[in-house]
Amino acid sequence: MTRIITLFCFFIAQIGFSQTAENYLEKIRNNEALLTAFFQQMPKGGDLHHHFSGSVYAEPLLERAIAEDFYLNLESMGVSKTKPAIGNWQTFSSLKSEGKLAFYEQQVMQTWSAKDYNGSVPSDDLFFDSFQKFEPTIKGHFAEGMLELKNRAIAENVSYIETQLSTIPCDMNVADLNDFNSKLRNAASQKDEKSVLKLLGELYKAIQQKDAKKYATDFNTNFIAKLHKDLKIDDDRFTMRYQNFVLRFMDPVDLFKNLSIAFISANDSKLVAGVNIVSPEHGENSMKDYWLHMVMFKYCHSKFPDVKYTLHAGELTLGLVQPEDLTWHINDAIYIAGANRIGHGVDIAYEANSYDLLKYMSKNSIPIEINLVSNEFILKVKENRHPFTLYKEFNVPIVISTDDAGILRTNMTEQYVLLAKRYPDVSYATIKQYVYNSINYSFIQDATVKKQLVKDLDARFKTFEAKFSKN
Repeated sequence: MTRIITLFCFFIAQIGFSQTAENYLEKIRNNEALLTAFFQQMPKGGDLHHHFSGSVYAEPLLERAIAEDFYLNLESMGVSKTKPAIGNWQTFSSLKSEGKLAFYEQQVMQTWSAKDYNGSVPSDDLFFDSFQKFEPTIKGHFAEGMLELKNRAIAENVSYIETQLSTIPCDMNVADLNDFNSKLRNAASQKDEKSVLKLLGELYKAIQQKDAKKYATDFNTNFIAKLHKDLKIDDDRFTMRYQNFVLRFMDPVDLFKNLSIAFISANDSKLVAGVNIVSPEHGENSMKDYWLHMVMFKYCHSKFPDVKYTLHAGELTLGLVQPEDLTWHINDAIYIAGANRIGHGVDIAYEANSYDLLKYMSKNSIPIEINLVSNEFILKVKENRHPFTLYKEFNVPIVISTDDAGILRTNMTEQYVLLAKRYPDVSYATIKQYVYNSINYSFIQDATVKKQLVKDLDARFKTFEAKFSKN
């Protein structure tokens, strides 16, 4: 009898913990400082929409450029290890000797990130252009960045990151296959899926004959596995996995070559969780070849059915593109490409038959990766213009993520602060579900690892909620 009473009291206490945390959240809805303290300490599970190079903060990148005496382009604020032939370039050491270093440090910070953003350039241009400016400081320094991200995650109670670390290096010569570019685009212009799939089959065979697998194996073994092991990334506090990605702006042959290798890599390594596609969705090639890209994913899935993939789709808004271009990207990512998750999905309200699409996502458990700070900065979409509530109303699984925390000067805590403040109908229990979604809908291949992360999340929430039972 005593044991039964003890267990009953324990059960009531657990309910009390959760209820007390919920009551406290309701009291502080409109106070950002209190919300920040609350969510800083709350377990946040995983960050599933995460670009490595855009998540490292600008400060260490700039410090590295200065320490290694890079050349700085005084107009664009791009850097280079060697002096390019064209442009006004000067070493950081010479800028220091001339007393100009402090000025240019400030210019670099405002060009490589959203620090002190004042609208002098379009926000989407600043964001997407920043990558190529600081990219030379990333090369050869992945280890420092990975440890920075791990330590920051641990500090704000994030236990998992699924990051897009690097494209797969490939020097395969495909000049003899360039005829496929026009053939694929001609077939795509007619939406002739059968012909496109046939051409992709021929192209895939030609790529395999050029030993595509060796690039995937080298990447998996000598880059991903080596870094992951040497840095001891996984431990009892944190886990990281990696997404391969391809670049939308490339011509079809080069993109499909890279996509094929990305799928081979993901199929052969448990550390590579899945595949993605990146670059501005509103770019010329991105728009022109979007449908073709979706068929490419469909083809690769037929070859590697166990490989998961999430697609940037619908990172568009009215004014950025023509209205008719807002009606089909998420549809095609789901119905043609067969995406397992959708990144951004901002234009969902404009998509053709959006209600049916949302019902399909809900029924088939296709999560949406919500990036509140990113969508506000890049697309100027926030609060009631943001489709978060639309996804929520249709019970589409939701995960909260950062996108590019370094460029955007944000973190995971701020995403939850904005979520709680802007959408007061989202309860603590619902937010907690989003946290669990970030583990349950991750692409982690090892079921044991995923199970352990959920168990760890249980323990973290128990500790967090216990804090409020004492108030």
